[in-house]
Amino acid sequence: MFKLLKIENARMNVPSPVFHDVKASEAVQIGEALVLSGGVLTKCGATTAPQFIAMADLSATAVKREIPVARVEKNQIYEVPVTAAPTSLKVGDKVTLNTDGMQVTATTADGVITVEDVNGATVAGDKIIVRI
Repeated sequence: MFKLLKIENARMNVPSPVFHDVKASEAVQIGEALVLSGGVLTKCGATTAPQFIAMADLSATAVKREIPVARVEKNQIYEVPVTAAPTSLKVGDKVTLNTDGMQVTATTADGVITVEDVNGATVAGDKIIVRI
């Protein structure tokens, strides 16, 4: 799950929500990275930079498909779990998004999410600090 830690040079540390519909039959979890495609929110691919972070859960069977999301901006710093031991990662590396949209990988080829701090992480599941 992407957890917003800080908005740099901002008066408030809470983003204003915007509302968009989610693709039919797609479930969303709070903290999940999403993109707009065809006018609706959908899951990001591994090498697609997220445009939004979900601010609510939505089941795949929900009739009402609109959810609040936070727009991703360059001045935001996030904490997120890494799917593999981040022992080779260093500040400035760009990693890919995991297929669940809730974690990043330790893969730097074609990465879209910048490592800001390894945060003492040593094993899969530990949290690192990133900028999207």
